[in-house]
Amino acid sequence: MDIKEIQNLIKFVAKSGASEVKLEIKDVKITIKTGSGTTETTIVQAAPMQGMPQVAAPTIATPVAQQSAQAVSEDSKYITIKSPIIGTFYRKPSPDKPNFAEVGTEVKIGDTVCVIEAMKLFNEIESEISGKIIKVLVDDSSPVEFDQPLFLVDPS
Repeated sequence: MDIKEIQNLIKFVAKSGASEVKLEIKDVKITIKTGSGTTETTIVQAAPMQGMPQVAAPTIATPVAQQSAQAVSEDSKYITIKSPIIGTFYRKPSPDKPNFAEVGTEVKIGDTVCVIEAMKLFNEIESEISGKIIKVLVDDSSPVEFDQPLFLVDPS
């Protein structure tokens, strides 16, 4: 695993909203912790990797919380539809069908906005609010965590 792959992994974890991720690949162990204004990464390796300097445990801090705080203030007038379960997020009921909800779609309470696959079961996620979809926060076919924001809805 080279430094670019590690940086991309850090960015992905920071965007996903996960609080901690541990990854073990052969002789390399990576732990990424997010929250409280910084993203902390610890890399421990038993044997030297090609193309990467021999470092025991570097810590990389990024201003992720500042960017997300600005986004939260801009989006504070909107209501968030969050994931009720862990699984894989899908915007369509099947590959040949249209998306459940697009940006600009008016949704009512009980309308299906997406499906989340968990353990080979497809769970329809229904809107708990009425309004217009302003933003889709998750890419199609992406893994989602419990309580992860999926959509921003303007209730007005």
